[in-house]
Amino acid sequence: MIAPLLATLRRAHMDLTLRQGRDQVVRIMERPGRWMSDQQLQSLSDDLRTIASKTLDEGALTYGVFAGDRDRMRDTIVTLVCTRDGTPIAFNALAVMEVDMQPEPVDVLHLGLVMVDPDARSGGLSWVLYGLTCFLLFVRNQFRPLWISNVTQVPAVVGMVSQMFSDIWPKPDADRRTLTHVLLARRIMAHHRHVFGVGDDAGFDEDRFVITNAYTGGSNDLKKTWEAAPKHRDAAFNEFCEGQLDYDRGDDVLQLGHMDLPAIRRYLTREVPKTAVIGVLGTAAYVAMRRLVLPVLYWSDSTRTFSILRPAKETRDV
Repeated sequence: MIAPLLATLRRAHMDLTLRQGRDQVVRIMERPGRWMSDQQLQSLSDDLRTIASKTLDEGALTYGVFAGDRDRMRDTIVTLVCTRDGTPIAFNALAVMEVDMQPEPVDVLHLGLVMVDPDARSGGLSWVLYGLTCFLLFVRNQFRPLWISNVTQVPAVVGMVSQMFSDIWPKPDADRRTLTHVLLARRIMAHHRHVFGVGDDAGFDEDRFVITNAYTGGSNDLKKTWEAAPKHRDAAFNEFCEGQLDYDRGDDVLQLGHMDLPAIRRYLTREVPKTAVIGVLGTAAYVAMRRLVLPVLYWSDSTRTFSILRPAKETRDV
């Protein structure tokens, strides 16, 4: 595992390949539309469609990573899980949304679309698909809190997000929403609907953070009935979704919250298997090394160029 991690230290974007158990491999690709070749992007798209074809009974998704658009992949982080022989079995497409806020824009990590081959759903992949990439980005961001968003009608996902991240609104036991929650939601719904496949004709209930008639913008085939939507083991989340969402119409809940230090503690202690904790922490250390340690080493070397800094010899010759 060390060799591929070392190879990523000089790259502008994350491209990590990690082992998951004995028979699976996880690859995290940050903004592949900015550095992958056309052939590599096509291969990645084919892998995602393979998983989708096993997940959906019929129809085809037409938004986000399924659009076959390089521009859409420029601000997407894909976590792909394959078997050791290269067969794709699960993925998460996390979108980076730059939301116009004051005094400066805010990056919001949209948890995006998660799909798992039905034959692999008992493989304990939720900690990889929902938290691992956010954790590594948080470490690389020097432990500054990151805003996350989630759009779903699935009670199991609502519960997982509510329990994993901090300051989530809405959820069954949420104390209150902040002004920042409201302003972010307004701007996301005004400018970023295409990220999660919501059409312009969908409404938004600002009091409840519920998107009404949400499945008209390319995500039509993801619409579920109440009976088909996977439930959470905590009945409070099931009751919350049943009471807030109209499944016949096709409603979604928009959740906003933080990845911060308390969320990291919960993730490492509750979600990550004990056998994988050391590997996760080791990966985080290498990600941190690229952001924190390497610039110091480069800056200390007076014989080579680093960004706007020039070698001491060149400076004397000017």
